[in-house]
Amino acid sequence: MINKLALGLDLGGSSLKAVAMTEEGEILHRFNRPFDVAVPMDWAAKVQTAVHDFSILLPNSSPIIGLAAPGLVATSTRAIAYMPGRLEGLEGFDWTNFLKASTPIPVLNDAHAALLGEVRSGAARGETNVILVTLGTGVGGAAMVDGHLLRGAIGRAGHLGHVSLSSNLPLNTTNCPGGLEFEIGNYSVGHRSGGRFLNTKDLVMAYESGDPIASKVWLHSINNLARAVTSFINVLDPETVLIGGGISQAGNSLFTPLETALRPIEWAAGGHRVKLKPAALGEFAGAIGAAWNALNRR
Repeated sequence: MINKLALGLDLGGSSLKAVAMTEEGEILHRFNRPFDVAVPMDWAAKVQTAVHDFSILLPNSSPIIGLAAPGLVATSTRAIAYMPGRLEGLEGFDWTNFLKASTPIPVLNDAHAALLGEVRSGAARGETNVILVTLGTGVGGAAMVDGHLLRGAIGRAGHLGHVSLSSNLPLNTTNCPGGLEFEIGNYSVGHRSGGRFLNTKDLVMAYESGDPIASKVWLHSINNLARAVTSFINVLDPETVLIGGGISQAGNSLFTPLETALRPIEWAAGGHRVKLKPAALGEFAGAIGAAWNALNRR
């Protein structure tokens, strides 16, 4: 008999990831459903449909619900307070009221949720000092210190892609000059390679084939990532640094040069070396973290 059950819902840029999970962490059902960003509030409709579908898959159950989404979470934790330019209508949208939930639905930033998922069920299971860096179109992140997920005064904590590495590069969305996001995010590959490569996949394939221009561009990005990671280590003192997101699928082409670049500049006090590992939960990390967040709040 299942005593407690949670639905974890992770609202991404163009799709909804959802899981039904027991309090022991067993995933009973999961799915990934796209929504149309051109259709107003289609993302909300897809969440509503997902909750209904779970009620059919899990009859006679009363699951609690947790939700993850991009943006800064409101102090009430019932909504996203700030997320300009994406998912129109998301800001201030009260999920507890919308879904007519009997208990409040806690909302978590998507990167924070992904880290919580990795700590409870993934690559950093059982650890208490962990940071997650997600490498994709942009660069996201989250941090846990002494078992506490860092959120900060208004929810900005953990936006690791927005640290400044240079004053001579374009401003990013947070008005930060030369951020890590620009140095390795997929969106800037064309700019960084002088138009030779349009995405990270093509850049890495050329690097693996020995292309000298690709090698220069890719290793420059890796060196900047290493500089950022060693700075995070000095500030947050993690035992593990997780690398996730689509670019992490580059595997050894990412992790081997990153190890090479990081270790000479890491503050290895007393010979201690931070563990550098790929995230394990893939696209469902945020949904799993959202479910854990709901279970922890009950």
